[in-house]
Parts: sequence; structure tokens; C-alpha cells
Amino acid sequence: MLGMCRGPLILLRTLPLSPLEPQSLPLIGGAGEQHALELRVRQVEEENRALRRELSQPPRIPSRPQNSHRHGNHSHPHSNEEGTGDSEGQRAAAAINGSECVQQPVVDKCETIHVAIVCAGYNASRDVVTLVKSVLFHRRNPLHFHFITDSIAQHILSSLFNTWMVPAVRVDFYDADELKSEVSWIPNKHYSGIYGLMKLVLTKTLPSDLQRVIVLDTDITFATDIAELWAVFHKFKGQQVLGLVENQSDWYLGNLWKNHRPWPALGRGFNTGVILLLLDHLRKLRWEQMWRLTAERELMSMLSTSLADQDIFNAVIKQNPFLVHQLPCFWNVQLSDHTRSEKCYKDVSDLKVIHWNSPKKLRVKNKHVEFFRNLYLTFLEYDGNLLRRELFGCPSEADHNSENLQKTLSELDEDDPCYEFRRERFTVHRTHLYFLHYEYQPSADNTDVTLVAQLSMDRLQMLEAICKHWEGPVSLALYLSDAEAQQFLRYAQGSEVLMSRGNVGYHIVYKEGQFYPVNLLRNVAMKQVNTPYMFLSDIDFLPMYGLYEYLRKSVVQLDMANTKKALVVPAFETLRYRLSFPKSKAELLSQLDMGTLFTFRYHVWTKGHAPTNFAKWRTATTPYRVQWEADFEPYVMVRRDSPEYDRRFVGFGWNKVAHIMELDAQEYEFVVLPNAYMIHMPHAPSFDITKFRSNKQYRVCLKTLKEEFQQNMSRRYGFAALKYMTAENNS
Repeated sequence: MLGMCRGPLILLRTLPLSPLEPQSLPLIGGAGEQHALELRVRQVEEENRALRRELSQPPRIPSRPQNSHRHGNHSHPHSNEEGTGDSEGQRAAAAINGSECVQQPVVDKCETIHVAIVCAGYNASRDVVTLVKSVLFHRRNPLHFHFITDSIAQHILSSLFNTWMVPAVRVDFYDADELKSEVSWIPNKHYSGIYGLMKLVLTKTLPSDLQRVIVLDTDITFATDIAELWAVFHKFKGQQVLGLVENQSDWYLGNLWKNHRPWPALGRGFNTGVILLLLDHLRKLRWEQMWRLTAERELMSMLSTSLADQDIFNAVIKQNPFLVHQLPCFWNVQLSDHTRSEKCYKDVSDLKVIHWNSPKKLRVKNKHVEFFRNLYLTFLEYDGNLLRRELFGCPSEADHNSENLQKTLSELDEDDPCYEFRRERFTVHRTHLYFLHYEYQPSADNTDVTLVAQLSMDRLQMLEAICKHWEGPVSLALYLSDAEAQQFLRYAQGSEVLMSRGNVGYHIVYKEGQFYPVNLLRNVAMKQVNTPYMFLSDIDFLPMYGLYEYLRKSVVQLDMANTKKALVVPAFETLRYRLSFPKSKAELLSQLDMGTLFTFRYHVWTKGHAPTNFAKWRTATTPYRVQWEADFEPYVMVRRDSPEYDRRFVGFGWNKVAHIMELDAQEYEFVVLPNAYMIHMPHAPSFDITKFRSNKQYRVCLKTLKEEFQQNMSRRYGFAALKYMTAENNS
């Protein structure tokens, strides 16, 4: 294989246990079988004599053929030998010469490798990322991923790849819902459901000019360059159109339990977690008709599939063994409960592909599972940003987003003391939407409200409390590293409170750069809101009990659908980590009078919430309007179509102030709700506020960004925006 030297090995030609080509099928009847066996023995003996002659010759270094044949739009280099060019004689010669390695032809440097994956739902969309990382880590070739997805997976993965921006990677999506009718007639007991049958229709689904493709399950991990597997296509002979690894359990032998009756298979059968498909040849063989007829026939007695597409692939191969090219078992080391995969490998270097094909996944019973788990965890927690590697020397398709970004960044002055601040505004952060399962349909009365917030790892403990206070939908953007994302996943899956809620959307924005991109996070969370209204909060605030229903009633009372209003929820704070949370406005006023609670930022930044007019709020029984003032930054409920936050403000300072100013410029009315409140819970100062307080340049740059924002406001809103300049100068 590529770049790999083997120690001495003994090469033996053995009689195949089961014939795989039509010409090797035995004749019917005892005499015929004996005659066929004699012919086969003589053939093998002749091959062994030829092999001995080759071994007596000095080893030859094969030269690369100068010409390669082109097929359609895809380049496939051919050598005098098949596959990676290592004929049996050459392999044996290399073995005899000990450490001397045979130089082996490889897949063309810039040849595109095509990979097809069926992926549906939230969990599969998360799991497939680890597979993609393992492929990207080892790859040296351009890649073209073909994802057959439902609408959920397409939404998640298209956003992920658009923000990942990996060079020389192309991604196409195919609507799995359009394919359901092709396979929905097949009863399937496998946990993969209807999507577990869709590999059967890839010849029809994928582009007609695509000639070959590697098909992978989402629970695969690569331990080598996928180009090595792509090179195996050149080993196909005759009518071989499917490359598969033998099944490594006794499932198809039918002896796992009493009355176990599997689908028909050739010997142990084959596992379809890794498939090489020669699409053009399959289409000529009328694959669609072939598998359908086989499935219809077998279902008459089997009634349903147990292992989804794998049962039907095996039934077809049983009838047509010449279709299959058996891959070495290290291309699909299967870790199911009944696996015999340990017979497949003796050394780490033997491992190519790990397949977690048990419903238990990482909890599967296997004596080497700890090693495999560590390999998997390496990619699970690997920083995906490091995989944005250029493939030098390979022309790639123009990526207009990437080109525009590079152009914008090149126009920035790197000598500007605020360069890092300005650069952060244009940084594209890899984003994984809906990291956990999400299931929520907004209420039909068009009053529904989503709580929007953002957080980092140090605020994770607030999630359960917020869920207890707010029963409505929530959209959260979490700023995490890849490793932290897995810690969050374990935390969430271990929390009864969080797991009981299907209406919380968790959107991971992966860490990059030195600033906390607070307004980008808010925008990511806002964009995923699917209710008509959103309550723009912060993660360290607990809303009053019943605020969700109160806001929905206010939508109707204040005619939010037909007016531009921002409903202000008065903010308070406590310095106590243990607080008897007030159940009513009367209780809150009592704690305010006793000094248990304060109006928010009363001690350090009164201007931020002074316009709320807390004195009036104490006795108010009806909503009242307040005017915008400089530095006003209340927490508000607005319509979903309200403006986004300005990304130039990162870390600490002016991130909410600028947004409220934008709302005022667009003529939103600020209306304070008389019976609503939220309380800020104490926590250690964030890293960004510490930088603001200790770093003079940080404060200078923030002031510069504020001035530039105000100038932008003047250009956009004209004379009406002059008050913001005046108010700032007077404050």
C-alpha cells in the first residue's frame, strides 16, 4: 500500500473457498466437479511455477506508465500491474530483500476521489463529522463528497462545510426524501430505518457521468489515506463491480441463536459499511432491475430485512458471485458484538478502516476496543480548523466565498493597532447547527417566542436552571473547541433536565482567533429561530417563572404583529450565589428593598438600564413607553425579522448597545413590561472583561470601533442618526 514497507512475508496461493467468477463455477454433477477441480489445481500449480521463476530474478522497480487513460471527466491512472501496481512477484521479491521497499504507483496527485454517504437526522449528522475528519487528516487528493440526506442533515452539513472552507473539497447533496418511494416497499427491521436501504439506489441517484465511488457508513473511521482504497478499483477484473469486505461475524452462517434465519449469502456474506461501486458497469448490468427482482423474491419468504441494504446486496451476490471483488479485511474492521475481526489484524499498521457497526458503538465488547476507541477519540476531538490544508499543485474550483474573504482581509492594514479586532469581524467560524436532536413546531397562534442566548464552556452550568425557568423553545450558540464540544455532549446526555427537552437548539461555533465573537454567536442563534418572536437574553440571566407565557400574551395585547416594538424585560441582579428566586413582582420588590437584589449594573454602569425607569416600574400596572438614551442596552423581545448584531464588536463592550441603537434608528418603540423581570446570577468575570480593564489598547480600539459604527449609522440613516453622535459626545 502507499508509502508502507512490509517485513518478510510468505506468499501462498490457495484454492478459493467459494468461486467469485462465472468461469470458475463447478460443473453440475460429481464428475463435472472433479474435472473442474483438476483444472483449477493445474492452473494454480502453473501460477506457482511462474511465481518461482519470478522470485529467482533480481527485483525490478516498476516504472510509472507515461500515459493514463481518461474516462469521462474523471482521471484514473493505469499501470502494467493492477491496483497499486504491486504484482505478487514484486511483493515476494520485496519480502525476500527484507527492508527494501518496492516503489509503488499511486493514484494521480490531483485525481478527485468520490465518496458517497447516506446521512439522515441530527445524530448521524454529528457522527459523520468524525468520519470526515479522519478522511481529511490522511488525504492527499481532492475530495468530492456526495451526501444523500434528509432536510435536517442537509441543513446541518451544508452550513458546516460552508463555514469549514476546506480547500479541494466539494460537497453535493441529494434529497433522500425523493428516494423514499424507491425503497419504502421493503420492510426493514434495522435501526437505520428506511435510510439504511438507500445505498441500493446510488446508481440512479448519483450523476450519470460519475463512474466510480467509495460508499461509506457514517460510523466509519479511516486510519490511512483514502487514496489507497480508491486505487483498489484497478484490481477489479471481468464483471466485478462491487468491492466488499467479508462479514466478520457469523450472522449469515445462521448459528447465532436457535431458529436464527438470515438472508442468503455467499459463505459469511459481505459487510456493506465500505463499498467500492463501479457505477458505469453497474448501470450496464441493469443493477436496478437485478436487486429489485432479488429483493422481491426473497421477501416472499423472509418477509423483511434484518440488516437493511446489506441483506439485499448479499442475496444478489449469492446469485451472481462474479459481481464481487473481495477486499482485504483491513478495509473494514468490524466491531460488532459477535465480530471475529481480531483475526484480521496482527499489528497497528494493518489497520485501514474501523467500522463501529454495533448499535452500542463505542461500548461494544471487543478485547482491543480501548485501542480503537482512542483512535476514534483522536479524530472526534481533533481541531477541525487544522484540516484547512491547501493541496499545493492541484488546481481547485473557484470558491467565491473564500476568494472574497481573502480579498477583504488583504485590504486590511496589518500595521493598524486594531488589526486583530477588524480581522475578527470577517473571520469565518466553523459552525455545526443543531448539535443535539431538536424537535419543535411553533404554536399555531403566531405568538410563540424563542429565548436566544450564547455561552462558552464556563457558563455550561446555567443551562439546566434556564430550562427550569423557561419552558418555551431556546436557541443557543456555544463557543467551543472540538474537545469542549464533546465534553458538552457528555454533559448534556447525562442531564435528565436537558435530555427531557426537545425544543432547545444547540449550535456549536468552533473557537478560532483570540476574541470571543459575542455578536456572531448571537446572530447564529437568531438565524435558527423558527418562532415569530425572540427574546434576546444572556446566558447568566434567569427569566422569571412564567415569562414565556407572559410574553406570548403581550404579543397579542401590544399588537406586535403589526407594529415595530421592542418589549423591555427589566433586569436585576444578585450578588448571592444562593438566591430564593422571587415568585412574583411583590417578592422581587421586597428583596430589592432588603438589598438582596439590585437593578442590573447599579454599582458599575447605571446608564445601561437607567432608561427602563425602575421607579416607574415599581408601581406600573400597564406597559409604558421609554425613549432611547445613550448606552441603553436592555434585554428585549422583538420580531424574528429584527436586525442582526454588528459583528465588529467582539469580547466586552458595546455589543448590545450598538444593537439597541440600530433598533431605535429603525424606529422601534421601546415598551417596558410591568410584570416581567429577569435576574442576573453572579459568576467570575469573563476573560474579555478582564482584558478590557487591564489592556489600554483594547479600550482604545473599542473607542475607535464605536466611532466608526456611529459614522456608518449616519451614512445609513442620515439626519435621524445625528442624535447618536450628539448623545455620545454628551455622555
